[in-house]
Amino acid sequence: MSGPGRIIGVDVARSLALMGMVAAHLLGSEPVDGQVGTWYQIVSGRSASLFALLAGLSLALITRAATDSAGARGERSRLFVRAVVIGMLGIVLGIFPSGLAVILTYYGVLFLFALPVVRWRAGQLALLALAWGLLTPVLSMLVRPHLPETTQQVPNPLSLADPWQLVTELTFTGYYPVVPWATYLFAGMAIGRLDLGSARWGRRLLVWGGWLAILALAVSRLVTRAAGTRESLIVSYDGREEVTDWASLDLALRQGLHGTTPTDSWWWLGVWSPHSGSIVDLAHTTGSSMAVLGLCLVLVQVTGRRARRVWQIAFGAGSMTLSLYTLHIMVVSAPESVPLTHSLSANLAGILVLGAAFAALRTRGPLESLISQLTSDGNQTAGARRDKAPSTSRRH
Repeated sequence: MSGPGRIIGVDVARSLALMGMVAAHLLGSEPVDGQVGTWYQIVSGRSASLFALLAGLSLALITRAATDSAGARGERSRLFVRAVVIGMLGIVLGIFPSGLAVILTYYGVLFLFALPVVRWRAGQLALLALAWGLLTPVLSMLVRPHLPETTQQVPNPLSLADPWQLVTELTFTGYYPVVPWATYLFAGMAIGRLDLGSARWGRRLLVWGGWLAILALAVSRLVTRAAGTRESLIVSYDGREEVTDWASLDLALRQGLHGTTPTDSWWWLGVWSPHSGSIVDLAHTTGSSMAVLGLCLVLVQVTGRRARRVWQIAFGAGSMTLSLYTLHIMVVSAPESVPLTHSLSANLAGILVLGAAFAALRTRGPLESLISQLTSDGNQTAGARRDKAPSTSRRH
């Protein structure tokens, strides 16, 4: 559904995140002529982090009415149900032979991290995100050597037979480890406490996020300049690719890691690579996510009210990302002999067309409607209504 208070820029950003994840799935990371594709490098890691940050933003908007203890208890109950439903949906999608690292079970667990902080203000959440992004990669480096080796499994019903393995992969060793990824959740919640209907916040997010993303890449470049550091990284690399020198390691880093860094060198905390979970990775992708969101907010605002409905329909996919992501996983699971199921252009076109159709009809996606009914929050949209009061003036 749509309404006059809906923040269209958030939907635009969410639509871009979904399309970026689809592109990362279908472009593939395999080098061609010794080079990783430019578009893959742009979307890999950054799209999923934007998706996670926007999930935190949505949770903040959904829980913005939790101003007292009773309200907070009610919101926590609804968030818990939401987390369980999304987590179980991910388990079910793990049955499909998509060959993709389905993110939804991780997201379900991630949402549980929001339960203790539903009443926190923007400043508190921002400080939490900063501390979390600095400390949890260190914690991960310390803890992972003592945990079972990851299987890189897609969570599915069979995973429930070994709950400890599943828990360790969801929290620390899997493709989207929830403990460091909570950085995006808290950052998104902090942003969701702001008055995003105000033009100044779009500009600030664009500038601040852009600088953070650039600074993080600069730190990575500085860290990896030294010959001794490069040698330490080469020796400690434990990925599937054979690495013998800096050129081969640099190529592997451009392809991305699989959720975590190696643990035999502390220099990995300062290395940028998609899905590495390093301090630099969390900083860069948080910054890029803020910049994309800020840009979307600015674009919608500068084009004026008359263009509002155009943006809303063109990027209607952003209001039903759960349904469309689920559909994408099911489509990609079809045999390659089925026409267009593995075509990037066909998948993106289908997402845009379906999203536009539902937006034109002012209708929620089916899974969004289901979750709304289960959590009894049918009076709210999927986390994209304007927060009228800035977080500095009221407690959430």
